[in-house]
Amino acid sequence: MFVVMNRIPVKPEFREAFEQRFRARAREVDRMPGFVRNWVLRPADPEDPYVVLTVWESEEAFEAWTQSEAFRRGHAQSGTLPRDAFRGPSKLERYELFLDSGAESKAP
Repeated sequence: MFVVMNRIPVKPEFREAFEQRFRARAREVDRMPGFVRNWVLRPADPEDPYVVLTVWESEEAFEAWTQSEAFRRGHAQSGTLPRDAFRGPSKLERYELFLDSGAESKAP
């Protein structure tokens, strides 16, 4: 499994609009080959960033998503919030799952 984490620092006064954007998302990613799941985590402390996690069968599946027309359509709504809604740039992190103690099948 391959996990992509995007940390997005949203100003507290824009939290509701940010969350609504994800509720109304295009869902393009859900239909991509190799896509497993998408989580959007709300921070308990409003000073912390939101975390968007996408889980993929492989890094190649994720890369194919980022190069697809579906990716462009899915991110077309990104401009719906003003630039000042964010406390800074988002940070994209990439991980390979090597252990999953909560699942019946363990990662290699």
